[in-house]
Amino acid sequence: MEFDYVAPVRVPDEVHQAGTSEQTGFPSPATHYLESRIDLNRILTKNRDATFFIRVKGDGYREHHILDRDVLIVDRSLPTCVGKLAVVVEDGNFKIERLASNPKDREELTLWGMITFIIHDVI
Repeated sequence: MEFDYVAPVRVPDEVHQAGTSEQTGFPSPATHYLESRIDLNRILTKNRDATFFIRVKGDGYREHHILDRDVLIVDRSLPTCVGKLAVVVEDGNFKIERLASNPKDREELTLWGMITFIIHDVI
């Protein structure tokens, strides 16, 4: 099992500004319903500087409902939470583990970050 890539969260370059319609003729009755785009970075991350996206390669973590090509959102700033999924480093390799105890109690295990969301591809 390996990770396809690890990438930090980036702030989008384009910022949507709500405005008025620039059409000619009869104005649309829906112009006052203009809304800004949904920013998943803002919704799914609490600390952008410590949050990473990881794409999983392979089906080795089906027991955790993590499938091939899923994207994990991992926050390195969160404290250890027993019973939750985490990315750990064991013997120099990244692994996904449900924490049964504090990783500090196991010398061979280093907590890399807590998994906050799993994004599945549905198509």
